[in-house]
Amino acid sequence: MKIAGEITAYCRFCNKHTKQSVRPYTKKQTSGLSIGTRRHNRAISGYVGSVEPKIHPKKLGKKQKVMLKCASCGKVTDRVIGMRTKKKIEIKR
Repeated sequence: MKIAGEITAYCRFCNKHTKQSVRPYTKKQTSGLSIGTRRHNRAISGYVGSVEPKIHPKKLGKKQKVMLKCASCGKVTDRVIGMRTKKKIEIKR
C-alpha cells in the first residue's frame, strides 16, 4: 500500500487543514515496571493455574497506522490507513 510522504490533512490543534508529513507508526517499548507486568510475573512465579491468555485464531491482517506531523504547529497525530490488510505501508518520498 503506497501513500504520499506529505499530505494535506486536518490538524485538531490548529483547527484547520495543513500540510502534514507522513511517517510509519512504530510501537514503543513497554515498561517492565507497569502494574500489569508485575502482576503477571508474580502470578506465573508460583504453582498456580494457567495465567497465559487462551490462543485465539489469527486475524487476517493488521490495521496499517501512520503518524502525521503538522508543518505549522509540529504536533503528531496518528491515523489508520485502510482497514485490515496484509500489505505494508510504503511511503513515497
